Amino acid sequence: MSSAHEKETVPTAAHVSGLAHTQDVERIEAPVTWKAYLICAFASFGGIFFGYDSGYINGVLGSQMFVNAVEGANSGLDAKISESHQSLIVSILSCGTFFGALIAGDLADMMGRKWTVILGCLIYLIGCVIQMITGLGDALGAIVAGRLIAGIGVGFESAVVILYMSEICPRKVRGALVAGYQFCITIGLMLAACVVYGTKKRTDSGVYRIPIGVQFIWAIILASGLMCLPDSPRYFVKKGNLAAATNSLSRLRGQDPNSEYIQVELAEIVANEEYERQLIPSTTWFGSWANCFKGSVWKPNSNLRKTILGTSLQMMQQWTGVNFIFYYSTPFLKSTGAIKDEFLISMVFTIINVFSTPISFWTVERFGRRTILFWGALGMTICQFIVAIIGVTVGFNKTHHAADGKTSLADNINAVNAQIAFIAIFIFFFASTWGPGAWILIGEIFPLPIRSRGVGLSTASNWLWNTIIAVITPYMVGEKRGNLKSSVFFVWGGLCTCAFVYTYFLVPETKGLSLEQVDKMMEETTPRTSAKWKPTTTFAHAAEEGMLDVPAEKQV
Repeated sequence: MSSAHEKETVPTAAHVSGLAHTQDVERIEAPVTWKAYLICAFASFGGIFFGYDSGYINGVLGSQMFVNAVEGANSGLDAKISESHQSLIVSILSCGTFFGALIAGDLADMMGRKWTVILGCLIYLIGCVIQMITGLGDALGAIVAGRLIAGIGVGFESAVVILYMSEICPRKVRGALVAGYQFCITIGLMLAACVVYGTKKRTDSGVYRIPIGVQFIWAIILASGLMCLPDSPRYFVKKGNLAAATNSLSRLRGQDPNSEYIQVELAEIVANEEYERQLIPSTTWFGSWANCFKGSVWKPNSNLRKTILGTSLQMMQQWTGVNFIFYYSTPFLKSTGAIKDEFLISMVFTIINVFSTPISFWTVERFGRRTILFWGALGMTICQFIVAIIGVTVGFNKTHHAADGKTSLADNINAVNAQIAFIAIFIFFFASTWGPGAWILIGEIFPLPIRSRGVGLSTASNWLWNTIIAVITPYMVGEKRGNLKSSVFFVWGGLCTCAFVYTYFLVPETKGLSLEQVDKMMEETTPRTSAKWKPTTTFAHAAEEGMLDVPAEKQV
């Protein structure tokens, strides 16, 4: 490449505070090498043990060896996990992740993004060790305590990996790379299903200890890999360490630290951080949390509005009912009598989840976040209501007793199969839209001063609703409780309708914008008009021209 060509491709730059900057809004990031893409993508590996830890319990709950360990050796060969024990075992992981996500927001600002994730891996491993002793002494106590501690580690990882990836990924492919996190979650779910399926015929404690023990692999790989990667340059800018930020950014972009590209991108991050600091001044620990809730709910760019947006996005994702499928599909399908191998059908659902998610890598950058969430919610709504209507008319709700007088069988096997097909279509819509979309947006909408806490709160919201749904679902569908059967899909269908309306009125479009430009977009537009917004100047140029001075009345 000639030197003349190099002069044509670097941004035209001036210098502010010792850093080069440009007026060209399209040239605030360096060209990215494949090595840099791989660095950004590796962090998404954390999704595997998130997905695996959520998924393996579905199959283990159907293992008779595990049931007898929890319910007691005298419970019998036909015993089932009681609704209360099932609810506790499944939901306690989400309880741990809720608190882990909240704690992680503080730690990510104190010790850095990558070291918080590594600490989460260590906590996760401790939880796995405790789960492994299930069956020795009080089996219920061991599995519950282990999943609670592992959940805290998963909470660290689920909150901070999204934060870390959003801050290091190039803006034009940030959505696709962060969607890779959801893809890894689906791979984790699939691997869990495969391991459970492969061990289900064992007649010893390996039937549940092997699925639990495999979790060690994911935490060790993620922690070891992250030790070799740089921390977020935005974290270093927030700490005022520009030398470390320059070094980190040069590694992430595959450029020399003195490259004009690195200087220009760093100048943009620094200028935005200084602007946000005028709006949200540094304060006490309590004040920094309080900043997340300041401003008017009617102002699109207020901190309160962004916090509500982030937490409600994750709430809506959980309201779709997808975790009913992945937490409880095995016992639910088994009870229809229409399925010969309920583990296999559950695995099919998981495989559909895996292979549908990569579609979002393209659609999220081609059509945008808002668009895929809107149409995804519509598709899920239709599927949920079809499953419910078939079920209450000719499907799963119409059953009779088998010759033994105990087993309940569906009257119309074809109708039940149709329900299963539409559940699979629902999974396709979720996996290609709301699955990755909600995670992408929560990493983009918060300004740097409150980003770690905002993402932590949003992730905690995901796990709070995950916990609530995990607790109440056994009581909703249990034969001795609500026994809603297919009617439960009317509930999920109604909630998917809420997600559809919510997206239209409240979700902004962030496609193709840097994190700094997202702040400006939310300040100058509304969710319904956000897709038309285009940046007109860079933060660094605006700062040099004195255009970013904030009046006292606008400061938080």
